[in-house]
Amino acid sequence: MKFFLAAVIAFGFGSSLVDAIFNNFIDARFHIDGLQRTLLEVPRELPGLSVAFVSALLAFLPSRRMAALSGFLGCIGLITLGLFSRSFHWMMPWLFLYSLGQHIYLPVNQGIAMELAKTGQAGKRLGQISALRNATAIAGSSLVFLGFQYLHFNFTLTILIAAVSLLACGFCFYKMVPDKPHAQSMHLKLYKEYRLYYLLAILFGTRKQIFLTFAPWVLVTIFNQPTSMIARLLTIGGAVGIAIQPMVGHMIDRKGERFALSLEAVLLVFVCAGYALARDHVPPSAAFLIVAICFLLDQTLMSFNIARSTYMKKIAIDPSHITPTLTMAVTIDHIFSISIALLGGVLWRAFGYQSVFFAGIAIAVISWFVTQRMKRPAVKQPRPFPQNSP
Repeated sequence: MKFFLAAVIAFGFGSSLVDAIFNNFIDARFHIDGLQRTLLEVPRELPGLSVAFVSALLAFLPSRRMAALSGFLGCIGLITLGLFSRSFHWMMPWLFLYSLGQHIYLPVNQGIAMELAKTGQAGKRLGQISALRNATAIAGSSLVFLGFQYLHFNFTLTILIAAVSLLACGFCFYKMVPDKPHAQSMHLKLYKEYRLYYLLAILFGTRKQIFLTFAPWVLVTIFNQPTSMIARLLTIGGAVGIAIQPMVGHMIDRKGERFALSLEAVLLVFVCAGYALARDHVPPSAAFLIVAICFLLDQTLMSFNIARSTYMKKIAIDPSHITPTLTMAVTIDHIFSISIALLGGVLWRAFGYQSVFFAGIAIAVISWFVTQRMKRPAVKQPRPFPQNSP
């Protein structure tokens, strides 16, 4: 558990450094427009699309060794991104490598966290891990704010610090006692019993792209906010998350995944409406305040994704299905997140940035109707051994 927590801290810190500077980094170095920014999501999200296949190829590795590999890949990707991004096209393969490490980490990390949770407390454990990750995000975005404001940081230095952090993450996972690898036959399979979970993964893939790509791009290009402001908002969002995310996990354990995901869908409607309408309907200072609040709420709502993971744990036919299915869900959601990123870029250019967030409202409404089909599975009671069993 100590090595796992240290790995989560290191990964969260390194990722937060990159998140805080990435949009300003590409805007300052390459001067790209909205459509190019959208096209950049292809190398960034393509590893998520391929992660189920990569995991199948690496099925001989225990999940904790695979998590270690994710840290090492992310480290290499960041070193090359910081030192060898001499052009927009050269930057793409390095971004792909960093993103591959990220996407291998995500499902494996959740699987390990639920393994380390007590029975009936998977949501609580994931909420605690999310809160810890937020605390590290505060540290990372605070360092970016102080560094760029007072310490003469530049993008390359910040990216290299993040690389060292991901190297530490890989080392901590490597020091964990390795578990047994999943059988290769478990990978690259779809089960009809999990079809509602797959649909939830599709909707999450479309929903998350709004926050990851278009929300910060609105702040940078429409409201002209500098790196220090993005870092400040991420710091505030992280502080809110420390308090909120354990509560989200506790709520999921008590009221169920259906309640949590329904609430997320309703709140997302208001968030997308704020992004779309604020600039044209209120004074500029108030418009930025509204969009900043939407950004913070959007960041908090991302933590509701743990409800999808705990739902999978509850409906799993066999515990060995959990991590491979979580990994497959990452690939499924990225098929749609890449599509939405490209479609969003076309909408942005043709109809303005507001159209992207009106589409987000439609996604939120569809999500609400889908979550109404969820039922809380009954707690599975262990079967007693037959009288004549050894």
